Amino acid sequence: MKARLTALLLTAACLASSPAAHADTLRLATWNLEWLMLPGTFDQLAGSCTEQGAKKARGSDRSIPCDLIPSRRWDDASLARLAEYARSIDYDVVALQETDGPEAAKRVFPTHNLCFTRRRNVQNVGFAIRQGIPFRCNADYRALGLKKDTVRWGADVTLYPGTPQAIRLLAVHLKSSCNRDPLTTDSDACRTLSKQVPVLEQWIDARAREGARFAVLGDFNRRFDRETAPARDEAGRIVALWPEIDDADPPGADLSEPGADVGPTACRPGERTRSRIDHIVLGKSLADAYVPGSFRHEQYPGTAQERWPDHCPVGITLNLAYQ
Repeated sequence: MKARLTALLLTAACLASSPAAHADTLRLATWNLEWLMLPGTFDQLAGSCTEQGAKKARGSDRSIPCDLIPSRRWDDASLARLAEYARSIDYDVVALQETDGPEAAKRVFPTHNLCFTRRRNVQNVGFAIRQGIPFRCNADYRALGLKKDTVRWGADVTLYPGTPQAIRLLAVHLKSSCNRDPLTTDSDACRTLSKQVPVLEQWIDARAREGARFAVLGDFNRRFDRETAPARDEAGRIVALWPEIDDADPPGADLSEPGADVGPTACRPGERTRSRIDHIVLGKSLADAYVPGSFRHEQYPGTAQERWPDHCPVGITLNLAYQ
């Protein structure tokens, strides 16, 4: 039943027609939902959780760390609160991270179409796409998982396929725990992230050579504001992610990041501010469609006692009339 539902969600509404499909603007966002899964799924996995530092048994890719219990359990009330919040910020297309596939995402985006990577793992990457926007789910960008396939894949989707408005989007959730150190740092996290960078650049360069309008968005787990060093060191090793992918080679790979001038922010008023690791990166052919001043780092409402994801949405508006 789950496989059937996934297939239906992946193919739904590709050629749908409604006012949303012909709007002049597109509101685009990225949102890490922090271990989003159905309560029943969480409870089932909690009984066989993985202790910190323990080696996972073969075939245990659908598992959760024991230290998530019970603080990271989303109950029905909190899922309803997330759905109400998603309606209030009202984005057309949202790249999602740390989500256990379309069934869980449907609780937050009940009226959107969904396109997700098909890893067995409980953390997947995907898109929630407003009904009426034509789209095509492309093949998962599995190469981001690297040879051992231990890192999350990229979700690849085309909006308005076969039209002059076509936009290619890649949602990513790159390796964590190396958000500010040079990628040459001797740690497992930095070594893994440094291997993902050229794979990400391959996707960007392929879109640039095609002349496609494209964007990469998601949780890069990287502070671009710290990357002032050259892309590579004297030995040719990758030191920094942003200057490596933003090299204008080919010319369409001259990238821009809306909101790059926005300093550290908080997900709620009064909370400690943090530099962003969630980014929306536009290829040169799409950059002029960005509506100036439309970048938003959303905040959560309510009291500190209510649980919200540890990341808040980042969004922009594009002018679809731009060619």
